[in-house]
Amino acid sequence: MSAGDRSRTTTAPARAAIGIVLSALALALVPTAARAATTFGSPTVESTFGTGITFRQPVTLDAAPARVELLITTGGSGGASVIDVTPPAGGGSIVLEHRLNTTGTEHVLPNTPFTARWRVTSAIGADPALGPPVSTTYVDDRFTWQTVSGPVVRVHWYQGSQVFGERALRIGEDAIAKTATLLGVTEKEPVDFFVYADQQAFYDALGPGTRENVGGQANAEIRTLFALIRPEDIDASWVSIVIPHELVHLVFDAAVKNPYHFPPRWLNEGLAVYLSQGFDAGDRSAVANAAKAGTLVPLTGLGGQFPTSADAFSLAYAESVSAVDFFIRAHGQDALVALIRSYADGRTDDEAFTAAIGQDVSGFDAAWLADLGAAAPQRAGPCPAPAGPLPVGWTAAVASQGTTLCATSGTAAAATQSANGLGGLAVGAFVVAALLLAVGAFAVATRLTRRARDDTAT
Repeated sequence: MSAGDRSRTTTAPARAAIGIVLSALALALVPTAARAATTFGSPTVESTFGTGITFRQPVTLDAAPARVELLITTGGSGGASVIDVTPPAGGGSIVLEHRLNTTGTEHVLPNTPFTARWRVTSAIGADPALGPPVSTTYVDDRFTWQTVSGPVVRVHWYQGSQVFGERALRIGEDAIAKTATLLGVTEKEPVDFFVYADQQAFYDALGPGTRENVGGQANAEIRTLFALIRPEDIDASWVSIVIPHELVHLVFDAAVKNPYHFPPRWLNEGLAVYLSQGFDAGDRSAVANAAKAGTLVPLTGLGGQFPTSADAFSLAYAESVSAVDFFIRAHGQDALVALIRSYADGRTDDEAFTAAIGQDVSGFDAAWLADLGAAAPQRAGPCPAPAGPLPVGWTAAVASQGTTLCATSGTAAAATQSANGLGGLAVGAFVVAALLLAVGAFAVATRLTRRARDDTAT
């Protein structure tokens, strides 16, 4: 190979590399020059309670964008919800707009904070442009609210005197301080307490599906308490119960907060009742009567939503405070606090109870029932459907598993007997048909064999 050949051989890759670099630079420069610019103005938001929240964003676009999105975060949410918005048909100075529905099943609780920002993508594959954030609080603007504030609690009311608001504030601050001290929680973030004087307005604030026996509700995600208290009732004894009861829930949530598992509801409600009114005579009587009648609901059945009927709903609360009272008598208040605080580590119910008292939930449930002198409750469902006709070839129905309180009606029993009778007839008919087919098949086979012999002989 000559020197000239070696020179050409070594410079060819270099020329190729230079070409690749120049091409890449050219490709990088072209999209930059052609990229559609998005200029954001100042966003706005306005809301009307029970109707919706409208977000607006002035923008200037060089051309119609490929995609427009609204990113919304609310109090307590883990991330933003992304809403696709129909992009404008062309460029220029326009206002992007989206209305968030808050009616019916889309109901939003008053005092819910919102933060939103717009995201515009000019072309498929291009980096999106993110607009400035705008924040608002969805308020119940049907009323002119008065407000009085303490170190933690802020009371809002629209009917009643200043004395009314100040009494509600004192009750709320005392409840927060007492519960926070018990559970070892430091409460610094404000708690908003909205007092409604009208039942329908109260239910409208809580939204569709609110149970008719609800007089208060706490929402930990937005640290807000709602209560129905008429001005003439502010000095009633039950007011000093309902306010602390709901505020206990907010402190309880702060003590157990974790991303994995929330404690059973009976523990939450039981503590709230225990701290706000104690295990009083009415609840003691309700639990004793249910234990005697065999109608207690096991604690495992009170881990989620409570029953909806008034009597069963009331009994669920009575059982909850009874269980908390037994826990403290059997294991002490410190063990209860340790149990509640351990949920912050994301423990399961059995893990938390075993670590605190050496028993899982079923073991504690059994000990509580034994303390009441009550037998273990029977399962009340789900109940099997009445038996229907048996399929051909079946001789008996499969027995249901487990012991339940399901009663078999005379009609269902008769239907079962009838089905069994029909099943027997069906089986008999099947056997006869099978025998006839076998005889027929044998006859056909015999005839074919004889014909084959005759053909061989000829």
